[in-house]
Amino acid sequence: MSATIIALHYWAGSGREYDVLRPLLPETKLLTPDLPGFGAQPVPPGFNYTVRAYADWVAAYAQAQQVTDFTLVGHSMSGKMALALAARQPAGLRRLVLLSPSPPAGEPMSETDRAASLAAYGKPEEAEKTFRKITRQPLPAALRAHVIADNLRSTEAAWATWLLAGAREDISAQMPHLNVPCHLLVGADDTAITPASQRRLTLPLLPAGTPFEVVPDAGHLLPLEAAAAVRRVLG
Repeated sequence: MSATIIALHYWAGSGREYDVLRPLLPETKLLTPDLPGFGAQPVPPGFNYTVRAYADWVAAYAQAQQVTDFTLVGHSMSGKMALALAARQPAGLRRLVLLSPSPPAGEPMSETDRAASLAAYGKPEEAEKTFRKITRQPLPAALRAHVIADNLRSTEAAWATWLLAGAREDISAQMPHLNVPCHLLVGADDTAITPASQRRLTLPLLPAGTPFEVVPDAGHLLPLEAAAAVRRVLG
């Protein structure tokens, strides 16, 4: 049976950010769900957008897919959700790969930046500006269009609740329960969550000996900007 990877996307993105990786992982079952409120994923009744709620959703998704032996990938926002799920020690989880994750105790975001991000919802010109800000590598026009379109199809509730609550949520008390190998990969030119912030806020809460790798000439969107580096980490 081929290996299975469940790869979760960044805030205001979708599972198709991993499409570039698919041809690089021909022997892998790569599952890339849209998370509730993002991409094409409907929001379940009563869903409250907390990190715990998203971790519950991913756990239910894995069960529905009959996944019993897998690697979990979390990118940016979903890095925190992946950490929360991994801390539960779910059956079958073999490894956790974190791509520029949201730090467990909260993101180092200024209130000015938070207010600007809240005000940017649903504005094409702001989506374009965000794309330019968070990427370092030039991307093909089709990928750029996907990033901008995904930004604009996020629901307002998912967008705002992450900024106001999820990004601030502190799950650091759960981190001692991590018992699987982890790998932390960040872009050298990531301005959203810098390598220095990851070294200070994320790495100390991961299992001892966790590799911390900085990808040269890459920004925040590692699966799109540095697919070969992500593929190498995934093995």
